[in-house]
Amino acid sequence: MGKDEDSKFLIITGNQALALGAKLCRVQVISAYPITPQSPVTETLSHYVESGQLKAEYVNVESEHSALSVCIGASTAGARAFTATSANGLAYMCEVIHWAAGARLPIVMGCVNRAMAAPWNVLNDQQDSMSQRDAGWIQIFCRNNQEVLDTAIQAFKIAETVYAPVMVCYDGYLLSHTVMPVEAPTQEQVDAFLPPYRPHTILDPENPKNINQVTLANPRLDERGVMCHGYMELRFLLEEALESARDTIVAVGKEYEEAFGRSCGGMLWEYRAEDAEVILVAAGSLASEASMAVDALRETGIAAGVVGVRVYRPFPKEELREALRDARLVLVFDKSLSYGNEGPICTDLKAALYGSESMPPVQGHIAGLGGRDIKAREIEAATRKALQNLEAGITTKPTEWLNCHI
Repeated sequence: MGKDEDSKFLIITGNQALALGAKLCRVQVISAYPITPQSPVTETLSHYVESGQLKAEYVNVESEHSALSVCIGASTAGARAFTATSANGLAYMCEVIHWAAGARLPIVMGCVNRAMAAPWNVLNDQQDSMSQRDAGWIQIFCRNNQEVLDTAIQAFKIAETVYAPVMVCYDGYLLSHTVMPVEAPTQEQVDAFLPPYRPHTILDPENPKNINQVTLANPRLDERGVMCHGYMELRFLLEEALESARDTIVAVGKEYEEAFGRSCGGMLWEYRAEDAEVILVAAGSLASEASMAVDALRETGIAAGVVGVRVYRPFPKEELREALRDARLVLVFDKSLSYGNEGPICTDLKAALYGSESMPPVQGHIAGLGGRDIKAREIEAATRKALQNLEAGITTKPTEWLNCHI
């Protein structure tokens, strides 16, 4: 780090910011398997543990599947657990990603967004976390390193309130390996904000029990004669928890702002969107790039704004309806693709707007896959093109691929 870890202002990478956030949250179990560009997260945490700065069990494992499995065991036993991964490592975790959510375990995992193979690519897009959007995890996207730190601390409080796991997602290399100024809270401040983890499962040798045993379709009596949920009821309760997590996410964000003087936004964040006629929608650092395009468009008299998707799951349906209510045109920039359809944010946004009072035309764009550079001027040009089409009466067009040479 650029300064001593106890200093308030640091110059650190996104990976260091996530590791620092986990340390400040006093994680008790860290399970680690290296994969680019995530590896420095757990490397930094190993330094904290080895140097005595963090009292935690650091478990080296042979795969990403095992890394999350260790966290599942630790969380079930009552420990605050953390891991991180990227791309194919996240895919390798797929089975236990579903298990962690179904078991209602408040694990926090950093997902340092990277392109999926094949072919091999270690650069950034958001295909990895988007591919796990239906697994039951809360997904929060960060636009800079300050938000990586702040979101990590909020993530544990959110997870331990609703008992659902949280992914802290941020763009590989663009944030993970880039240094930025970060204001770090003190340990005392974080301790006051985040109480010790109170597990909803307790392992007691004097009271043995089976956890997550085979559950059949319909409710059944257990050995005590108590009617217990069937599989469908458990799925309903997980969905109910994620839907209700919206209120928790917003409340935790406000509490964090009151305690630390910074806000990452609630479900969304906005930039110059109050009077915007054309609104650009994206997640992560791409939304920050869109903000620069908006400044250029404003200089030429085009009332443009940005709506950044901070929380992708649960999807901010009502918030987007309100934010886009007065827009004449909406442009969505996805750094991922739902093959055979379009960008996933674009699809979800269209579904959110369907049946609402305002249904502006929505133009989808695929951008920045596999680390392909996407500049503010290219976003600006795409916006101008979409406005020209709108003026010509063209309101529906296929998804456009920015800076794709085919």
